[in-house]
Amino acid sequence: MAPGLVRRESADTEMHKSEDKKTSFVYTKKRGFDVTRNSHLNKGMAFSLEERLQLGIHGLLPPCFISQDVQLLRVLKNYDMKKDDLDRYVYLMALQDRNEKLFYRVLLSDIERFMPIIYTPTVGLACQLYSTIFRRPRGLFITIHDRGHIASILQNWPEKDIRAVCVTDGERILGLGDLGCNGMGIPVGKLALYTACGGMPPQQCLPVTLDVGTDNEALLKDPLYIGLRCKRVRGQAYDDLLDEFMTAVSDRYGMNCLIQFEDFANVNAFRLLSKYRNKYCTFNDDIQGTAAVAVAGLLAALRITKSKMCDHTIVFQGAGEAAMGIAELISMAMEKEGLAKEESLKKIWMVDSKGLIVKGRDHLTHEKERFAHEHAQMNKLEDVVRELKPTAIIGVAAVAGAFSEQIIKDMASFNERPIIFALSNPTSKAECTAEQCYTITEGRGIFASGSPFDPVTLHDGRTFYPGQGNNSYIFPGVGLGVTACAARHIPEDIFLTAAEALAHLVTEKDLAEGRLYPPLTSIREVSVKLAVKIVEYAYEHKLATLHPEPADKDAYVRSLIYTPDYDEFAVDSYRWPEDAMTVQSCKL
Repeated sequence: MAPGLVRRESADTEMHKSEDKKTSFVYTKKRGFDVTRNSHLNKGMAFSLEERLQLGIHGLLPPCFISQDVQLLRVLKNYDMKKDDLDRYVYLMALQDRNEKLFYRVLLSDIERFMPIIYTPTVGLACQLYSTIFRRPRGLFITIHDRGHIASILQNWPEKDIRAVCVTDGERILGLGDLGCNGMGIPVGKLALYTACGGMPPQQCLPVTLDVGTDNEALLKDPLYIGLRCKRVRGQAYDDLLDEFMTAVSDRYGMNCLIQFEDFANVNAFRLLSKYRNKYCTFNDDIQGTAAVAVAGLLAALRITKSKMCDHTIVFQGAGEAAMGIAELISMAMEKEGLAKEESLKKIWMVDSKGLIVKGRDHLTHEKERFAHEHAQMNKLEDVVRELKPTAIIGVAAVAGAFSEQIIKDMASFNERPIIFALSNPTSKAECTAEQCYTITEGRGIFASGSPFDPVTLHDGRTFYPGQGNNSYIFPGVGLGVTACAARHIPEDIFLTAAEALAHLVTEKDLAEGRLYPPLTSIREVSVKLAVKIVEYAYEHKLATLHPEPADKDAYVRSLIYTPDYDEFAVDSYRWPEDAMTVQSCKL
């Protein structure tokens, strides 16, 4: 049997597949501790006797042979012994550092249970305490002092086949503000979901933090802080760093390497997206990913209200990246229904920290100007809701409790099925809880949130399962799709395509239970279906650079999916010591 090379893992590790393409083999030059301490290669006590002898690790492990199934049980037992979610986060991250395949096997064993730990809401607390819980670096840390040398730093990363980069500068981590270098927890967590939810091989994913300082005084005074101890650098020096970074990444990994921007402050997020979107394969998840998942929820809600998008009037609590991104995509959806652009914008209103955004108000940014309408100035969200009588309210300003009991009552008074989306993260920043929405509206509210909420049972016995409008429904599928066809750019239409595809996957049973999104247990299948739709769109609109075009796009995308099952290490013809093969070991 002559295996065929399918990809190079690193300079001294290769992956081969047998002719039947069902069995994969790893060839590596690493030996001894270098194997057991490499998270990509390590299988713990699941190494066979032949592998232990061949790789020079016989004697470095206990003599028992333990399957991955039993290893999973051990992880779960230890996990259950942890006293709180932060401890559970630290434990899982240590497992990722130690045994990558087992880490993803754990996540996929119950994605609903583990996603809130490795991602929102626990990752927010982890970022706040990142310097305290820091154990082992993951990804690349590039500072403002590295200008002129970024290409050299990328050379230090051992993997050469990088398909997706997730980058942050840490200035707006979730709803928690400027966390500087501590923000690395976000790209690490996002890319873990690229693999767990989207099936992208982890070796092809690279988390990056651009450390340009922080304006967080508490961090600057913290002796444990792991980042630069200086105020944030802005202006031309900042822009030069970003330009050099984008160029270096595309030079090193190709123009079709996806670069996902994450948790940049408003002041930079919009302009960087505008600057780079037509030059690189890039998107901003806070603007576009959030938009797609929110619009998918709205499209699903339309099936409940039996209406069209252009029938609705929508009020946003917040006017930042998420609000602007969602509003833009809502406008596109309305245009697709036949409504003129200007008319679609008039159906969208925004409330920021200074009140309702109206024409003539001072100091409006260019983005806010587009959603400023003729109306008297109003300062309170309650007054805005009572005056405009929206059919939907969407919270994205990280103002906890912004949707008061009165607001929810008012929404229920002039809507048979009021749409209430409390999308701010983490849970502590949610505009209202699922229980508040369902209880006050007597079960008529159509609810979605950014962080998970438990099911709610009303006094009449009805139980609702609130939909979590988590970006993980979108960005893993988008990442898988654009990298699968080697797209060079990501137009806005791709996110509307993803939103429509996601909404289509919500069943009537889901809607009846209060879900506006498919169950998280199906997230991998959801990502595959979104990726296939994106690949179809890319070829139809001449965005794909992978040729020839796959005839069966579904089969092609599925062929790329990462599996957490252990690979076998190729054992060459070798004359074992006569007594080596008689070692007595138990097997589990």
